[in-house]
Formats: sequence, C-alpha cells, structure tokens
Amino acid sequence: MMQENETLDILTGRDPEKRTLSLDALRSFIAICDTGSFRRAALRVHKSPSAVSLQIGKLEELLGARLLDRDARHVELTEQGGTLLGQARRILGLNDETLALFSRSPIAGHLRLSAPHDLGVSLVPRLLRRLAEVHPGVHVDVRLGTSEAVQHGIKDGSVNLALFNDVGASNIRARDLFSEPLKWLVLDGGSAVRQNPLPLAAAEVGCAWRDAALNALEMSGRAYRVAYSSDTSMGQVAALRADLAIAALPLSLADRDLVEAPAHYELPQLPPTHIRVADDGSELARAVVSLIAADLELHSPVAAE
Repeated sequence: MMQENETLDILTGRDPEKRTLSLDALRSFIAICDTGSFRRAALRVHKSPSAVSLQIGKLEELLGARLLDRDARHVELTEQGGTLLGQARRILGLNDETLALFSRSPIAGHLRLSAPHDLGVSLVPRLLRRLAEVHPGVHVDVRLGTSEAVQHGIKDGSVNLALFNDVGASNIRARDLFSEPLKWLVLDGGSAVRQNPLPLAAAEVGCAWRDAALNALEMSGRAYRVAYSSDTSMGQVAALRADLAIAALPLSLADRDLVEAPAHYELPQLPPTHIRVADDGSELARAVVSLIAADLELHSPVAAE
C-alpha cells in the first residue's frame, strides 16, 4: 500500500518522476515577460496579480530556480528565466497546435497582408501564430512598407488586409484596434534635447509618426534636423540610447533609460497614435479582422494599462 507521504508527494508534484509543468503557469510567465508587469499579465490571463505571483512562486519551486528579479517598478528575466521562456513558448505552441488538429476551421484561402515595418516586427508575428492556430487553412503573404504605402495597397486592391499606424482621422475606411500617446522620448539626462536645431530620429517619408513630429515642430516654429533615419522604431530607439537624437514615439517604448522629454524644454504637443486595420471586404479578410480584434482585446499594450 502506498504510504501517505508518497501520495502527498505525487499530488503536489514533488515526486521527481511525476513532476509536470502547469500550462496555466507557463501562460502567466509568458504574459509577464511580454508585458513587463505582474499587474498587466494578470489582466491578460484573467487572474488576480496575487494568483499570478503564486503561480510563479510554485513554478520556481518546481524548477528549483529563480526565474524573475522584481522590485516595485521593474521585472527582469534571470538567466534561468530566459531559458524557460523559449521552452515555454514551444510547449504552449505545441499544445495549441495539437488542439487545432482536432478543431479544424472551415475558413481557408490565400491572404495578402500589408503592414509597416514596426508592426511587422512587433504585432504581425504573434497574429500570424494565432491565425495558424485558429485557421490553419489560411496562407498569408506579408508585405512591409510605410503606413502610407500600406493604405495605398488597400485602395488599389493589391492587398486584402492592411494594418497601419495613423494619427488623426483615417483617410480610408478602417477599424481602430487601439491607441496610445505619442510622446517626445529622450535619453534620461542626455544632451540631444538641448541642441539647436533639434536632432531627430525618424522613419522614412510616409511614416505617420514622422509626419506628426515634423508638423508639430513646424507649427511651433522649432528648428530641427533629421539626424538619424530608420525604418523601425527600434532603430530610432538605438539612436536615442546613444544620445544622437530625440524622437516622437509611443509612450509604451519609454523605460528606465528613455523618458518623456521634461516639460521645461517646451516641445510641442503630439497627437495620439492609432493602430488601425482595413480590409477589402472579402469573407476571408473579415474573418481575420475579427480574430485580430479579439486577440488585441486581450493583448493590446494600452488595454493592459
């Protein structure tokens, strides 16, 4: 007969031959890594922050390793946490792929999707993974360009679906997915913001954020020069970290080194930035738009604030 303490070990996962990782705990761990916050992760996985914290504690106990270093403001991966993150994504990906095999979607076809470079790096990969899970019969071709070129693709019929950054009212029929403040970001304690003319890091012509920044500076009469050009916000962030320039970027890109320019520099106000989606009206495109909207309702950085 099994001893009482042996039974307890198996039920609690302490038996080394019976240990099993919790998929729910792995989802919470990934959510923390993606959002940088226990609070935002809790919103994403529909749990309380204390429940998420308890999950991580049990996960660390099970693995015998500290996964996260955290204080009142920041959460950072440890070396062991970085190892788990890659494994966790693969484990959950295999789980979702297996479920998809038994719930085939009737939606299938070929979709041409266009997006600006930033969204192509930050948003599109996750959406493609989600699309493959829910509608594995849909094959997607992705084209990256400026927001202006992306919108033109819908107008001329060369793409079925367009994801793009925008400021102000949209020039085409589109659905708002989420919005966030566009701010002047600078290196904390840096000197670029004190230069005259202001050195800017900006994307190529046709980028909505570039247009917003230049229009605001011109309307205010502030002298500037484009000192650094990059197709992606990460390239602009690199210029800011090197104190080569300042940039108009979403506030979500601010961190301990990159901060909003202090008010005493009197930089002009910027409009909010909107992430929008437009489709060609086809059944396939509309199905994908519905999936995108549902996914972003849970995962949008603004919704999580």
